Amino acid sequence: MFEQNIDYFISKPVDLPKITILVDHGYHPEKLTIALEQIYPQIMTKIQFELSAKPSKAEKEATGKSGFVPVAARWVIERSNAWVERCKSLVKNFDRTLARANAKLKLCFIRLMLKRLAAS
Repeated sequence: MFEQNIDYFISKPVDLPKITILVDHGYHPEKLTIALEQIYPQIMTKIQFELSAKPSKAEKEATGKSGFVPVAARWVIERSNAWVERCKSLVKNFDRTLARANAKLKLCFIRLMLKRLAAS
């Protein structure tokens, strides 16, 4: 997917602020950097990785929580994925092209927005 959108990063001027990509602790920015630099060597002059904050045990105890505590930025993604899973056509992806799968994803979110507007 990155290779299909490489033109955006190539045309992005270096003097603009870097794009920050928020990743959780399941990703390793060093490995991502190596893989991305194989595709476009100057990529790290235009993007940067930031690990999402993970609450410590002391912070969990201070708030009275234990076990899994969702990180605010991660929760947005997890919630969006759960909404998408409600669209039956997206549960199994049998699309032959990325454009078609992307169109179905957008239709799913449009359907969700319309349902919420109709309810209010």
